[in-house]
Amino acid sequence: MSKDVFDVCDDNYEYYQFNNSISGFKKLLKLLDDTSICVLEATGYYHVRLAYFLLENGKGVCVVNPLKIKRYIQMHLSKIKTDKSDSKMILNYAKDCDPDLWFGQSKTQQESLQLSRLLSVYTKQGTQLKNKIHGEQVLGIPSKAVIGSLNRQLKHLRKEIKVLEGKLLKNVKSEYQKSLTLLKTIPGIGDKTALMLLVFTDGFNRFESSKELCSYAGITPVIRQSGSIVKGRSRISKIGNTKLRNLLFLCSFNACKYNTACKALFDRIVTKGKSKKLALIAVCNKLLKQAFSIVKNQIPYDANFRSVLVKNN
Repeated sequence: MSKDVFDVCDDNYEYYQFNNSISGFKKLLKLLDDTSICVLEATGYYHVRLAYFLLENGKGVCVVNPLKIKRYIQMHLSKIKTDKSDSKMILNYAKDCDPDLWFGQSKTQQESLQLSRLLSVYTKQGTQLKNKIHGEQVLGIPSKAVIGSLNRQLKHLRKEIKVLEGKLLKNVKSEYQKSLTLLKTIPGIGDKTALMLLVFTDGFNRFESSKELCSYAGITPVIRQSGSIVKGRSRISKIGNTKLRNLLFLCSFNACKYNTACKALFDRIVTKGKSKKLALIAVCNKLLKQAFSIVKNQIPYDANFRSVLVKNN
């Protein structure tokens, strides 16, 4: 998948190239039968329209992490790297590995993710504007025209952020009102954190266990050990949703103060001589497991409760 075109290899290893547009999607559709399953490599945003187009037309769709395709190609020691050869290797990967079907997301969830991404951009722009205003004000004779322009931009940006946050809250409440209320009962998780947790995880519906969720956030440890020589320090994988991971890390500071279980975990790890950063990562795991258990069991937080309803939590 690329910006303008996408390359296709069918079961007979026939090669096609279509425009990455509705007209190209329709041409691909003519090649498919009722049992066809299309395997796409996730390529930024370029694969999304085709994936939803195929779903809407009743076709099976698999969306594969590009890292898996890359490692598969490397495993076969391929010396050719073209779009045509890649489409063939994706076909071989699909036959060998039988990837899971992809079912997409609701329109409300799609919009919520778009809103969250735009809010992230606007927040960064707001920080840049505030820093610029501060930089101009410390000059000996700051320009009134410059300061006025920056303040107007910042005011407009804050207004836009408020509108988008309201729309995002409305979307989440329409689908996950009870889960949103339950998440806010966890000490250390505030309104915005609870909101973004539900957006990033699609209401935790995409995960069967908290282990899968922690892996998705990229906060699970990676052990590097081989024989008596390679004994690397264990680190978190960081393969996952960066925004979710950063959000949890910020929450871990409050959780260490107000969440009884998280505070006990933090103190226990630090007492053993481990670093505070490592202890905070463990708190992130604990917070995410608490959130998963509460949403899945649909019960409010209780510091003395130990869930037995959700396995692997």
